[in-house]
Amino acid sequence: MLNNYNLKMPTNVFAGSDAMQNLHTLIKDGVTKIAIFTDKGILKVGLLDEVISIIEKNHIEYEILSDIPTEPSYTEAQEVVEDFKALNADFIIGVGGGSVMDIAKLASVLSTDDYTVKDLLEDPLAAKKQVTSLMIPTTAGTGSEATPNSIVGVPEKNLKVGIVNGELIADHVILDSNMIKNLPKPIAAATGIDALAHAIECFTSKKANPISDTFALEALDLIMNNIIDACTNPDALEAKRNMLLGSFYAGVAITSSGTTAVHALSYPLGGKYHIAHGVSNAILLTPVMKFNEPVIIDLLAKAYDRVVKEKNKELTVNEKSKYIIDLIENIVKTLEIPTSLKAFNVPEEDLEGLVEAGMEVQRLLVNNRREVTPEDARKIYLEIM
Repeated sequence: MLNNYNLKMPTNVFAGSDAMQNLHTLIKDGVTKIAIFTDKGILKVGLLDEVISIIEKNHIEYEILSDIPTEPSYTEAQEVVEDFKALNADFIIGVGGGSVMDIAKLASVLSTDDYTVKDLLEDPLAAKKQVTSLMIPTTAGTGSEATPNSIVGVPEKNLKVGIVNGELIADHVILDSNMIKNLPKPIAAATGIDALAHAIECFTSKKANPISDTFALEALDLIMNNIIDACTNPDALEAKRNMLLGSFYAGVAITSSGTTAVHALSYPLGGKYHIAHGVSNAILLTPVMKFNEPVIIDLLAKAYDRVVKEKNKELTVNEKSKYIIDLIENIVKTLEIPTSLKAFNVPEEDLEGLVEAGMEVQRLLVNNRREVTPEDARKIYLEIM
């Protein structure tokens, strides 16, 4: 556990009933033009309607940027940023999942011509906040509304790369459960597992600390006890609210700790095969936890003590650890998320390329409590092929 640690968070976080109404307060003074980042699916189902209604009631000019691809490359992200810069907006609202919020956060530091998205891949700390940003997640989720990260694809490397800088953290966040009420099960499940991965990885990370543990454990509790109901029962509003909060807490844990080998090894799957981020994490989550178990048994036992409501007080530490891993595996299977790469036609001859790309993600692999060698990565990838 780290001896020195810190925490950066959005300035304002609004949650609970009718959280969206706080938008009135955020934009009523001094805002002249708003850029709304979203995607066409969100527009189509009307999730932007309340946001637009509030903006119009405040008589503020706005423009909608909805040509945002899922899991964008850095060049695609730059194209959206260029469209944003032409608007001369002084307030950014990101309404969407991880890709939408990641690009909206990049735009908040890229209204200047001093650097581009590609430049930030080389030197992420060059970024400085230029425009005030508000994130409104429509999944529970990526946690992007809380993190200093923006993830973009680097096609020439068949990899996704995180641009990490505290300047990317949103100024404001609105967590409104109405935004995820009708989320389709496959999306709810994949993004929910992503949040679960954030929580368990941050809790077992080398960079874990008392601050990150506080948020990671609460996130684990909320997510593991609500994810199945939230994804499978359209009327489970309390479970959905808990998932939205758990996802945010897991994102906060990332800012103080960091993800580990699950995310590191999943990045090539998204970069080359365009497997959804949450799905690739779901495929890898159990195998990596089993690989890490020898060095995180005590931590998984602590997770058991926090998460499991009807505890068996006679269980040993080893049995508690196994229980948590089995529970994670059962959640993934119950939500009907693929557990191997066979569903995506990934050929075994691509194995060495995956290993090479995965081992490049040292930013996250160094957080893993058990060292991951190329041979270890090879065995894990073979297990899911």
